[in-house]
Amino acid sequence: MKLRTFAAAAAIAALAVTATGCSGGSGGGSTDAGGKTLTYWASNQGTSLDNDKEVLTPELKKFEEQTGIKVNLEVIGWNDLQTRIQTAVTSGQAPDVLNIGNTWAASLQSTGAFMPFDDAAFTAIGGKDKFVKTAMDTGGIPGEDPTSVPLYGLAYGLYYNKAMFKDAGITPPTTWEEMVAAAKKLTTGDVHGFALAAGSYTENSHFAFINAAQNGAEFFDADGKPTFTSDGIVDGISRYLDLMQTDKVVDPADAQYDNATNAINDFANGKAAMVLSQNNANSSIASQGMAEDAFGVVAFPAPEGGKDIATMVAGINMSIFKNTKNKDSALEFVKFMTSEETQATLDKPFAALPVLAGVTPSFTDNAELAKTFSDIYENKSKPLPLVPAEDQFESTVGKAMNQMFATVASGGTVSKADIKAALTTAQQAVEAAG
Repeated sequence: MKLRTFAAAAAIAALAVTATGCSGGSGGGSTDAGGKTLTYWASNQGTSLDNDKEVLTPELKKFEEQTGIKVNLEVIGWNDLQTRIQTAVTSGQAPDVLNIGNTWAASLQSTGAFMPFDDAAFTAIGGKDKFVKTAMDTGGIPGEDPTSVPLYGLAYGLYYNKAMFKDAGITPPTTWEEMVAAAKKLTTGDVHGFALAAGSYTENSHFAFINAAQNGAEFFDADGKPTFTSDGIVDGISRYLDLMQTDKVVDPADAQYDNATNAINDFANGKAAMVLSQNNANSSIASQGMAEDAFGVVAFPAPEGGKDIATMVAGINMSIFKNTKNKDSALEFVKFMTSEETQATLDKPFAALPVLAGVTPSFTDNAELAKTFSDIYENKSKPLPLVPAEDQFESTVGKAMNQMFATVASGGTVSKADIKAALTTAQQAVEAAG
């Protein structure tokens, strides 16, 4: 997908809305004078778009029965969602309410197209304090009223095959060094110690961030300017790349895996002993016939002496377009979707971690697994850069890493100098986009 930055679209959005006089809801569904019909764009959280509709439709019907407000639902796949939002921002033909990847929050806020959640708005949806702070910190640009609120929480964990570890006499790793040693011992024949979605720019950008964070490095400075070429970032990416290049615990064919499901399936089918994945991997693992008691999960370990950062704060947020004619109804809907009752209903089928404070995870019946992921999410996480150029970071750095893995997979080598050169190019692209 060719990305255009949300920030760059802001000026176009202002012109488009002024020129056309378009208002929220006009692009996706009907809007009546009483604000009793909303248009809602949901992201694909289940096993398919149809599965999402099956899960959400009863809840939307319940909301209509309680409030008299009808919700016109459209579920949009992740390959299309960002482009659809960009088009809505530039045209003004927008839904009333939508889901966003929480990593896009600051970029979207910078367009000026979304309603800020001020004190009155937070009061309308039940208060800001009802959310887990970790989740709420992803709502938008620091120091400003956020333009999104948490809906579903996700975190990365290191999944491992219990039988393989037991047979090899290995315990779950607590440091990067232990993890690599275990992966080497478990790489034999057609089985590799690790499976990676090494051809996915989003996954690669996430792990560039996590590995750099473990080194104490930042991709942007306090002024929001990119700092992609620091030693901590180069070393972090090199460490991750070396799982395939030097340690040889990742199948070179993984460079063709452009989504996480491929790597998860290899793990579930016994082709890999470990995989790094978000907690919503459980349904994919189960679909391949691997029982929940056959795998364990620990936090993604940092190198000895590194910072205990095991995941970005992953998840889905909800936003309201500023030009909606149905602000009160939209806020009522956000309140419903972020209520304890609705969250308890949706977290299990969508394998989501709670974004509400004090709520017990329901995405799994495995208490140990729930505790592990909750601890990772709440105590070992860090938000991706909360800057308008975050989407450019994911695109430029992630795609540069795709090429690095492709080079290694084809028999080439990627040195730290090569990594720094690629990051220099990525940084220049972000600077040029302004």
